[in-house]
Amino acid sequence: MAIQREPGQKGINWSNIAVGAIMNMVTTLGQPLEVLKTQMAANRSQTMLQATKAVWARGGVAGMYQGLIPWAWIEASTKGGVLLFTASEIETAGVGMGVSPATAGLLGGMGGGIAQAYATMGFTTCMKTVEITRHKEAAVGVERSTFQVFMDIYRREGIKGINKGVNAVAVRQCTNWGSRMGFARLAETMIRNVRGKGEKDSLGAMDKILASSIGGALATWNQPIEVVRVEMQSMAKTTANANRPAKLTILNTLGFIYKENGIKGLYRGVTPRIGLGIWQTICMVSFADYVKAWVKKS
Repeated sequence: MAIQREPGQKGINWSNIAVGAIMNMVTTLGQPLEVLKTQMAANRSQTMLQATKAVWARGGVAGMYQGLIPWAWIEASTKGGVLLFTASEIETAGVGMGVSPATAGLLGGMGGGIAQAYATMGFTTCMKTVEITRHKEAAVGVERSTFQVFMDIYRREGIKGINKGVNAVAVRQCTNWGSRMGFARLAETMIRNVRGKGEKDSLGAMDKILASSIGGALATWNQPIEVVRVEMQSMAKTTANANRPAKLTILNTLGFIYKENGIKGLYRGVTPRIGLGIWQTICMVSFADYVKAWVKKS
């Protein structure tokens, strides 16, 4: 079901900021998949089993939730609020202009993804990467605190260093949420057609979860962008490579990874990301639809 305004509702629906922040906090239950995905993207020679063992060796269960508190929570709440607010407004406007639910979802997701990347994710993604970098360095005997790693980057590169890779993040989030919401809405339309329901007829909870699962899984086509983002934000001093460009851009980083690891390297970490994508799409599309409807009725 496409996002629609309640009869008589005018203007902007500010409550979607709170709904998005809360629902995206729920998605952090999938943090182990986020950590595994990043571990495999940063260490492209590792299999999923090797990555799991490496993360587990850094602290057991705590290692699987590395970077969760406070940075993943801060990131989740801020980017969730920006995403759902922006996406809902664009999606509502699109449906109001007569575009299909799938197209409206695609445009809403793209706009929301870009907004959250530039508004919130440069700093918070940097801090999560700092945490992972710190633990990787500790494994080879280099002991630095989170603040030391962060300040080292700030002193060398300033604000640009803290926001390093933010353009790659924006591309990733634009394609991420555009694909997730677009595919999810398209799947809802297809399920509705199979069930013989009209466009305004509601789907059951399991049908909406199925649609979001399809959207979340198909959206992982852009995994190379995620691998590029991780490489651009990597701060580990032990990852020096003579072939690695001194000044990274999206394109030369993509070329570097392809030369070093081939097409498999560009899709390293896609398996845990499929699980993470499904979970996040269920939360931010299916569950969020129900929460927004409940808030409007309240």
